[in-house]
Amino acid sequence: MLKKSLDKPSKKILSKVIAVIGCDGSGKSTLTGDLYSKFHARHTTELIYLGQSSGNIGQWIKELPVIGSPLGRFLDKKAKNAHNKKSSSPDNLTVLVIYLLSVWRAHKFRRMLKLARKGTMIITDRYPQAEIPGFYFDGTGLGALTADRWLIKKLIKRELRLYQWMASYVPTLLIRLNIDAETAHARKPDHKLTMLQQKTTVIPRLNFNGAQILELDSTSPYEKVLESASQAVAEALKIVHSV
Repeated sequence: MLKKSLDKPSKKILSKVIAVIGCDGSGKSTLTGDLYSKFHARHTTELIYLGQSSGNIGQWIKELPVIGSPLGRFLDKKAKNAHNKKSSSPDNLTVLVIYLLSVWRAHKFRRMLKLARKGTMIITDRYPQAEIPGFYFDGTGLGALTADRWLIKKLIKRELRLYQWMASYVPTLLIRLNIDAETAHARKPDHKLTMLQQKTTVIPRLNFNGAQILELDSTSPYEKVLESASQAVAEALKIVHSV
């Protein structure tokens, strides 16, 4: 069912921006792809991934000649250590890498805004939020770190401002695909169960700055999920066009 989050009023509601969120294994990529296929024939539509893209960036680094492979392994290790030691303060290079991933996400968000302002319909896979820290939850990467050095303190504040700015833009409709950790792990056995448990606990609590949220059970037959999502998107677009 549709519900309106009541934590605080939205600031800037974007026109024709549909966001899909959920834990790994909930079917975000499949649903966003199918929604794009359904609507792009009737609307100028773009499909945009709004995660931090650490995997893509890491792959690009690893493909650099000579230094790429060892540098990629080094940064992978740094990123994993940062996720595994939330209460400790990582070295400056790790902090900088995490901050740059957030800068890259903000760059993609600006591109999305530019397209939306031209009237393009946008379907996003994931959406940034400023409520709970953690890349796992599309929040800040540095927000859970202990700030004991000036550089870390400065980058934590700058990153938080980036996420607060992105979160101030509220999608027309946000579709949340709910799933339990065990089912998600059965679908994504290469993902750690503990990580999936964290995601399935936190993601349902996010209100995305008062967004209109369609809650769907992604363990239901996919045809039913797609039909419900498509109907809600059509309804949201109809409301936009009538304003």
